[in-house]
Amino acid sequence: MNARLAPDALRELFLFEQLNDEQLAWLAERGEVAGYPAGTTVHTATQPATCLFVLLEGTLSMSVRAGGSEIEINRTDYRGTYAGAFFAYLDDPPRTYSGDLRTVTDCRFWVLPAADFGRAVREWFPMATHLLKGFALQGMSTREMVSTRERLVSLGTVTAGLTHELNNPAAAAARATATLNERLAGLWDGLAALADGELDAGRLATLVDLARRAVSRRAGPASLSPLEASDREDELGAWLQAHGVAGAWDLAPPLVAAGVDGAGLEGLAASVPAGLLPHAVGVLAATCEAGSLLEELGDASGRISALIAAARQYTQMDRSPLQRLDVHDGLESTLTMLGHRLGGVEVVRDYDRSLPELPAYEGELNQVWTNLIDNAADAMDGGGTLTLRTCRDDDRLLVEVGDTGPGIPEPVRARIFEPFYTTKPVGEGTGLGLDICWRIVVRRHGGDLRVTSTPGDTRFQVLLALAGPPR
Repeated sequence: MNARLAPDALRELFLFEQLNDEQLAWLAERGEVAGYPAGTTVHTATQPATCLFVLLEGTLSMSVRAGGSEIEINRTDYRGTYAGAFFAYLDDPPRTYSGDLRTVTDCRFWVLPAADFGRAVREWFPMATHLLKGFALQGMSTREMVSTRERLVSLGTVTAGLTHELNNPAAAAARATATLNERLAGLWDGLAALADGELDAGRLATLVDLARRAVSRRAGPASLSPLEASDREDELGAWLQAHGVAGAWDLAPPLVAAGVDGAGLEGLAASVPAGLLPHAVGVLAATCEAGSLLEELGDASGRISALIAAARQYTQMDRSPLQRLDVHDGLESTLTMLGHRLGGVEVVRDYDRSLPELPAYEGELNQVWTNLIDNAADAMDGGGTLTLRTCRDDDRLLVEVGDTGPGIPEPVRARIFEPFYTTKPVGEGTGLGLDICWRIVVRRHGGDLRVTSTPGDTRFQVLLALAGPPR
């Protein structure tokens, strides 16, 4: 059993010097003295916050992790310095320590269980406890409020991107549907006119055969350049106009797109009476354009389906939070969601597709990819090159998001992962985007988040353990 500290010895520590004898005796019964040799990690930010540590002798170091590196926030040999679970007085205290505590030299600590420390503060100093709670909870509430706003801004960015991406195929489908209705109406009118003109079965079969061959040719690869197609349209338009076909220049493009040439029209003219030729050409053109419009509808609906699938993957609907995943799927779905932000940006993918799947919280990682890619787009201001690279780094997986923006100055880089720190104008940034990334990568997944930057080459690197988050 570790040694205990006498009440009078506790009174020598500035934290307890104003306590009465009864209070000191109560603490002395519950705390113990523990020794740690130099170089020992007393606790880390990932461990449950179970104790308050008060330095009796030696030199300690307190540090936090930010920007993929460890930052020492205090190194002292001052007797009475405390660390650990000092928020235990809260009704719902933090579940893990806020940083790392290490011994620089051999150290002795007086160690008090967090539950006892919390009880003592609440019962002995009720007014101070209320003030401290208010201060702590207000800070947490403010941070949570701004964090929620940051998430809503991120969601708004993604929603705007998805809406923008859906607008084009939806509008194309609407246009194609309206035009198809018009062409079908014209087709029925043309067929009615041919029927009224008593077109015999043989001539009708010729028209049907020509239309069938035109539609089948349309399904094949395009063989005409834009200039060749324009010349062919001029040729067919002149032929139709010379044969008294109204709207010749509107009918020529769908006929050329379907591979109908002058020889085909000559064959059609020879198979129908001159008076029915305009109706026969109209039926042929409407049939060819209907096929084209159906292809457009198919392409548009396919694009919409692909976007919905990407959105479903991005949000991880109907899936458990922790799952085995391929990070490339999340990167690609994020690029789809942010397509409107990358209009003038060249996207380079340097993926190692041989990387194994890893256990992770994909919905949260997608938020990391969103923040990093969106920040890169902001930095490049509509141009430049965005590079996404994945590779293996020993027992970890590396995801790198690089941009060719102006770079991050050293003073900014040193603080870039701090909560509420932002370089954007007022109203455009909350300073929590990268803090959220850091907490998801480092605290949630036990990984690492780093940044290197020179003008024209900024890289954010996310390192994730292939074994998954620590249990």
